Amino acid sequence: MNPTHRKQHDVLGIGVVAVDDLIYVEEYPPAEHKVRVLGRRRQCGGLTGTALVAAARLGARAGYIGTLGPDDELSQIVRRTFTAEGIDLAHCVVRPDARPYHSTIIVARRPPSRTIFSHVDGRAGADPGRPDAAVIRSAAVLLVDHHAVEGTRRAVEVARAAGVAVVADFERYPDSATGFDELLRRVDHLVLPERFALELTGAGSPKDAASRLWTPEREAVVVTSGPQGCWYCDARTATDPRHLPAPTVDVVDTTGCGDVFHGAYCAALAEGHDLDRRVRFATAAAAIKATEEGGQSGIPRRAVVDRFLGGWNM
Repeated sequence: MNPTHRKQHDVLGIGVVAVDDLIYVEEYPPAEHKVRVLGRRRQCGGLTGTALVAAARLGARAGYIGTLGPDDELSQIVRRTFTAEGIDLAHCVVRPDARPYHSTIIVARRPPSRTIFSHVDGRAGADPGRPDAAVIRSAAVLLVDHHAVEGTRRAVEVARAAGVAVVADFERYPDSATGFDELLRRVDHLVLPERFALELTGAGSPKDAASRLWTPEREAVVVTSGPQGCWYCDARTATDPRHLPAPTVDVVDTTGCGDVFHGAYCAALAEGHDLDRRVRFATAAAAIKATEEGGQSGIPRRAVVDRFLGGWNM
């Protein structure tokens, strides 16, 4: 694809944003046990929200076009965060019934793990009829997730008809799966975690899952496997996907690593990089994030990722 200096936005996200309350403990307790809290932190999160912050910190002109409430506390936290990160909210859809997701995340140090308790009190993610189609066409890349399938499908159809690349962050089947299979079919950059890729395909390995998820409509398939790296393919390698091992890092907190991978992939795609470069760039950004506490607070800047890539010997 062509670089995005011809587009108003590099990356537009239409999926879910959240406010996360992170609680740090030494280890996750069994039932009926009490543990000491080592620290607390409140920050923005969500699949699309975290990916957009990552894309913005890595140099992309990012914008959010999903829904937020007009004046509730959680929506205001998201607005302040996005504004501070330089994420455009001019075309965010404001609805009185909209709210970000609110998650409590337990982060254990030993072994490194996270447990997410998520709640939403209202509409979240894509609106069924907004924003205007011209806004969607203004982007080089549209980032979607598995929430609010009706509005997401509409946005994807507009994007695909206009030649806008669509990157998907699908972690599970949506609560209402109506229309999800068609949405899945229409995504041209499918980037899935291993667990869901295996569930979708019935494959026995991430490599086999990547191959099975390939269709002639797609530009790329990536299956991420955490510390095992990722498997990925395009038209040339669909029958024999390639493997990129993850770099060895000291893991502190994996919160948001998958979303950071998506945001970095979108940023690299918007810059016109080939698939090998996109996957390597996204893997590096996610690995660096894992070395820092917090979800969005641990997302690296572009210079940090570039330095890491310069010293990453595979």
